Amino acid sequence: MTEAVSEVKLFAKWSLEEVEVSDISLTDFIGVKGKHARYLNHTAGRYQRKSFRKAQCPIVERLACCLMRHGRNSGKKLMACRIVKHALEIVHVLTDQNPVQVLVDAIINSGPREDSTRIGSAGVVRRQAVDVSPFRRVNQALYLMTTGARESSFRNVKTIAECLADEIINAARGSSNSYAIKKKDEIERVAKANR
Repeated sequence: MTEAVSEVKLFAKWSLEEVEVSDISLTDFIGVKGKHARYLNHTAGRYQRKSFRKAQCPIVERLACCLMRHGRNSGKKLMACRIVKHALEIVHVLTDQNPVQVLVDAIINSGPREDSTRIGSAGVVRRQAVDVSPFRRVNQALYLMTTGARESSFRNVKTIAECLADEIINAARGSSNSYAIKKKDEIERVAKANR
């Protein structure tokens, strides 16, 4: 009986211990198991107090926080948590895999590895290609996936949970139907031109 209690499962359904982060550089920034394991994606932790503290936030909770955007949705975390829960249910039904693992793969695939920054000298501004830090890759991936889901569900009969599930599945497969993968390829293409 104690063994059953000791394992923390997200929403009491999905095991977090078997989730693997395949990209070694992102293991510190994608919090899934160990001390990051939670039953719910709502910890009420103060992750904005210091810079880089949000890296300690469980990744499923960060996804919910990213959904609370565009003024009218700010602060509605219970709604965001419900959307994430429904999206993970849909991912599980469609892929027959642990949806948290699919989410982690999607984040690894959709974070751009190279970007371009503006270098200004003597009034002449030019773009210079730079490598992206692992932390920014995770942040950017979450932002791109939630933005893609928000845009595709706007003025559409599909719910945002369905759109988010599609986005996660397509991003995990590396399919160009995903908004995040399209944006990532575009960012990397521009960076390559500015090397």
